[in-house]
Amino acid sequence: MTLKRQLFIASLLMLLIPWAGLQFVLELDQALRQQALQQLQDQADRLAQSAGDLSLGLPVVAPQTPAIYMESLTSPINLDGYGHDWPGYDEGEQSLLWQPSAYSDSEPPAQSSGKPTLHWQAATDQRHLYLLIRLSNRQPEFFNPGAPDQPHDRLKLWLEPADSKQLNPDAQTTSWLMRASPPGTVYATTTDTANREASDTPDYRVSGHWTSMGNGWQLELKLPKPPQGSRFGFSAQWRDSSGLAQAGTSTDPLPVMVERQSGLERQLIPGMSKGQIARLIEPAGWVIAQQATPSPQAPPEFDELSPLQIVEHISLNALRALVQFYQPKPARLSIHTNRLDMSGIPEEGLVRHEDDKVWLMTSKPVFGGRTLVLEQSLDQLLTLAGSTLGSVIARSTLIIIGLTLVLLGYASWLSWRIARLQRAVSATIDQDGRIIGTLPGSGAKDELGQLQNHFAQMADRLHGYNRYLESFSRRLSHELKTPVAVVRSSLENLSHAETTEERSQYIGRATAGTERLRQILNGMSEAARLEQSFDHADKEAFDLAEVVSQASAAYQTLDPHHQLIYTGPESGITLVGSPELLVQMLDKLVDNARDFTPENGRIEIRLDQHTDQVQIEVFNEGSSLPATSGVDIFEAFVSQREGKTEGHLGQGLLIVRLIADFFGGRVDARNQHFNGIDGVSFRVIIPKLTDKPRTDP
Repeated sequence: MTLKRQLFIASLLMLLIPWAGLQFVLELDQALRQQALQQLQDQADRLAQSAGDLSLGLPVVAPQTPAIYMESLTSPINLDGYGHDWPGYDEGEQSLLWQPSAYSDSEPPAQSSGKPTLHWQAATDQRHLYLLIRLSNRQPEFFNPGAPDQPHDRLKLWLEPADSKQLNPDAQTTSWLMRASPPGTVYATTTDTANREASDTPDYRVSGHWTSMGNGWQLELKLPKPPQGSRFGFSAQWRDSSGLAQAGTSTDPLPVMVERQSGLERQLIPGMSKGQIARLIEPAGWVIAQQATPSPQAPPEFDELSPLQIVEHISLNALRALVQFYQPKPARLSIHTNRLDMSGIPEEGLVRHEDDKVWLMTSKPVFGGRTLVLEQSLDQLLTLAGSTLGSVIARSTLIIIGLTLVLLGYASWLSWRIARLQRAVSATIDQDGRIIGTLPGSGAKDELGQLQNHFAQMADRLHGYNRYLESFSRRLSHELKTPVAVVRSSLENLSHAETTEERSQYIGRATAGTERLRQILNGMSEAARLEQSFDHADKEAFDLAEVVSQASAAYQTLDPHHQLIYTGPESGITLVGSPELLVQMLDKLVDNARDFTPENGRIEIRLDQHTDQVQIEVFNEGSSLPATSGVDIFEAFVSQREGKTEGHLGQGLLIVRLIADFFGGRVDARNQHFNGIDGVSFRVIIPKLTDKPRTDP
């Protein structure tokens, strides 16, 4: 799996953060709904008790009781017969506020049946009662004052005042008659309820306006508002082939008049919280009080939102949708009607209005058989549960998306750098494994930059080691060529020798050649054994000054032909490693100095101590290093002796370098003018108190 894909999968794991946030929101929403429902029930208990006390004087509308519901008006209606200023009126379609007339408690026939159909709507401005009555599927027959007995359409009205039967059993119901007339204002005339005959006395309090409407007629009617609890009915009458026909409300009993109680609605407000709707419903389902309180915070204007706030609102809306998806399925509740189906109202739980908003609802019984329905907007709960957390989730989602893109970009950048390093490394090695070029270094300070620099150093060292091996093979071939040639020529000449003296001479040369070969092989073996001994060398703390001073004294005793001088402390320099290897290194340096120092010449061994390192220096008089030799004298088979190759294989300084590497130090050589004497100085610098000597050559 590529690095880019690994980082992409790792970035996807960060999506667990918003998922965990969503789970927290769902749990918080459930807890808040339970708490809000409990608070809503307590609040509904108080409102139900208060509403029961305030509605004691109102008559209760029992189920199956005919009723006429009066809409509340904010301004009087202009009687022109058209009805455009009625609430909910919509020309060309039956509004929800239209109510069908009753046909012996059954639904009226559909208009498509071709039979006359009556619809009506009632409203009040607290002073007058307004009626809008429409009769469809019938061409109107207007009243002719010159021929009053001719058939004509008319409207019969009945009014039974509140408590009239209880107070006075003999009280008569007031009735009016309105005859259809050409478009214009018409007044009702009172009738004799017993004889059901109309008088000639008009009642100017009851006025209306007839208008022809396509295949029917429409009447706008106004009369004084009846007292609370009165019963009122009406019936449109005409004659057809079967005799007198009529359509309208029931007359036995007359429908009771129902309206919303503004005083009761005002009393509900103090007991309600923000974002709630309270309804007081009659047993028959009529709403006699409805009050809504606005939300505590109005939504801000879109133009006032910043881009981040727009994203937060979108995220919050998405959060609302997710929360609603996991919520229990709410029941349907219509809010655009003045009558509710009591069998379809749940006792408590979630309900959905026709605008698709979800509310938390509870219902409580009210004294007298009424029901109080209290609803709480879930937007408030979700805002409380999700506004801050939704903002956090929205911002964290944006941050996660941004981090994912950054990680992908970073992974692509890393992949490009790694691929470039891979190509560069491959370009430095040919198919045979030989180093054919150098690897460029990197200026980056991170791990990849350091890795490239280490690869460059490794490639450079391998390249140098390859050159060393190639030159080593050439030098070894050169070193072996002469003694082999001597041995071969001596043996060839030996076969042709005639005298004992010649044979002895050739045998001596062959013996010298084989000795030379033995020394070469022994030198190579010595260096190899030395490198192997590094792994088994005992590391101990020893006094370097004491070892060097004692070795210098021994050199003075064994070599009377040179002036060998030691300069440095006698003790007090502690080093960790192998003193035997250090003495071997010093032997090689002193032997090398003897070879290049004339008789009675000066050889000086110096030991200096610094803060973090010690320095061993061997100076010999009389020789000098070439200014530009082009070779490393510390490599194998390298010797600067002119005319003195016998017995000198160039392995001594190689052993010096190997031992210096073992101690973690380094070695160098330079020409030096010291106290008026020219010579060569070999210097070994070793870190002080090192506890981990190097083992790699």
